[in-house]
Amino acid sequence: MDLIKEHPILEFQHGKKVKFFFDGKAMEGYEGEPIAAALHANGVKIYRETPEMKRPRGFFCAIGKCSSCFMVVDGVPNVRTCVTAL
Repeated sequence: MDLIKEHPILEFQHGKKVKFFFDGKAMEGYEGEPIAAALHANGVKIYRETPEMKRPRGFFCAIGKCSSCFMVVDGVPNVRTCVTAL
């Protein structure tokens, strides 16, 4: 996992390490962090493709205002993964 462990100014408090699955592949993240952040830390940069043009979409605004991070999560469509906790 590619993750900032310490920072000279900011303090990080990670939740419990949890396992989750993306496209059938097991990954690890921290409970409470955004799903998109956990995917990014695991090297996943493209979350989906647009239906018609098949253009890649991934992490963009990180505040839940665009639709780039929409995914199906636990069977629920159109989940904003940048603001939805793991």
